[in-house]
Amino acid sequence: MAVQTPKQRMANEKFNKKIEKNRKYGKKKVSKKDPNDKLPVSKYWIIALLFLLVGGGVLELVNLLF
Repeated sequence: MAVQTPKQRMANEKFNKKIEKNRKYGKKKVSKKDPNDKLPVSKYWIIALLFLLVGGGVLELVNLLF
């Protein structure tokens, strides 16, 4: 293990005290996904848009074949 200077040792002790304080009070971890996140558009609008896009593609393919 490397030799620490007194300045480094003091900084490490300060950091460890801060970490222990957070653990002691049970600070919650920030999650990346919020379970309450909802889409800004309802699922009915998404289904309607997909229907229009897929239906338009099918019609274009039918138009090319016949």
